[in-house]
Amino acid sequence: MKAIISFLFLISGFYGMAQMDCILGVGGRDDETIIKVFELTEEQQENLKNWSAELKIRNDIFKDKAAYLMKQNEESPPEVLKEVSKKYQSYIDSMANNVRMIDMRLLGTFNEKQYQRYVKLCSQLSLRPIYVNRSVDEN
Repeated sequence: MKAIISFLFLISGFYGMAQMDCILGVGGRDDETIIKVFELTEEQQENLKNWSAELKIRNDIFKDKAAYLMKQNEESPPEVLKEVSKKYQSYIDSMANNVRMIDMRLLGTFNEKQYQRYVKLCSQLSLRPIYVNRSVDEN
């Protein structure tokens, strides 16, 4: 019985991974890679730089909140920790939403060739590309 449950859990994990969004990772360690792979224009590079800085500021707020939450509840009883974990997860989710939002901004500036390269790379990784309506310019 244990083996069956473990197997189902493993399969659901693989299924869940296949359904994940294909993020670029703006603001991470790979900004230079993004520039090279997608052959970003000067304007796109400037946007990438600015949006990376914005993402860092946005997510640093959540990181600070999460660290404070953990420090404040270091020795809390299990029932309190359960509630703390929900709050902590909301911070993690907000950070992930920020990453997706900034990636969508950059994807919105991609020309057709850049966007098709992104879609192809996502497909090779079995990840779901983020759809962006590029007819609306945020700039």
